[in-house]
Amino acid sequence: MNTRCQWAEMNELETDYHDTEWGVPEHDERKLFEFLILEGAQAGLSWDTILKRRENYRKAFDDFDYNVVACYGEEKIGELLENSGIIRNKLKVRSAVNNAKAFIEIRNEFGSFDNYLRGFLKDGKTIQNSWNSMSEIPAKTELSEKISKDMKKRGFNFVGPTIIYAFMQAVGMVNDHVTGCFRHQQCRDMQ
Repeated sequence: MNTRCQWAEMNELETDYHDTEWGVPEHDERKLFEFLILEGAQAGLSWDTILKRRENYRKAFDDFDYNVVACYGEEKIGELLENSGIIRNKLKVRSAVNNAKAFIEIRNEFGSFDNYLRGFLKDGKTIQNSWNSMSEIPAKTELSEKISKDMKKRGFNFVGPTIIYAFMQAVGMVNDHVTGCFRHQQCRDMQ
C-alpha cells in the first residue's frame, strides 16, 4: 500500500485525483483554465465538493473551452445559474466568464497562459518543497500573493493568494506532496 498525503485518503475520488493529477506539472491550456475555474468555484467550500461536480462543470462549461466560455451571454449565464450540477453562485459563474476573457488576453500577450505562469518560476521550474507533514504547508506564499496581485491587475477575479496557491499546487507549479508520500519523488522527477 502506498503512503500518500493525508488529505487524499478521505475517499476514492480524492485518492485518484491525488495519485494521478495533483502536483503534476500541467502545460495544457485547457487544463490550466479548468483548474483556474474549479479553484475559484471551490472558494469557501471543500475540494471534495468540487471534485464530485467536476464532470458537471466540464459539461456546463463546454469542456473548459475558454474561447467559448468568454462568449457566454446572459442567457447562458442564466442556464448555468439553474444548473444544480455546479455551484450556482452568481459571482463565481460570472467570474468564470470574466476570467476566460482575461485568460485569452494573457495568451495574446505571452503566447500561452503556461508561459505567463512559468515566468513567475525560476527557470520555469517547479518549486520543490520538502514538507514532513500537512501542518507545515502554507495556505499562501509571497509568490502566490505576487501572482494574485498581477492577475487581479489584469482583470481576473476569484484569484486571491490562497486560491492561487491551491491552483499552483494543483498544476504542479509547486510540489507540496509531503516527503513521506509516494508521489513526492515522482512529481520531483517530472521536471
